[in-house]
Amino acid sequence: MSSVGVLILFAIVGAVICAKCRVPMGAVVFSLVALVLFVATPAGQGLPDAVASFLSTVDESTTPALNGEAPAGSGAVG
Repeated sequence: MSSVGVLILFAIVGAVICAKCRVPMGAVVFSLVALVLFVATPAGQGLPDAVASFLSTVDESTTPALNGEAPAGSGAVG
């Protein structure tokens, strides 16, 4: 499992090299590989839950504004 950190580092370096050479698809692929490798590590296993929780909070916050409703308990008139 110790070599995963080296693979992540190489993927990030590859993404930077592709970005400097103006090869956007290569940079995206290297970035996705680095993300997948990071999520596979014990440190990154909580990342999907954290992103889901963040998006859920944003959705709950913006839905009343998008529907034209006042948030529950706000005391707003209208």
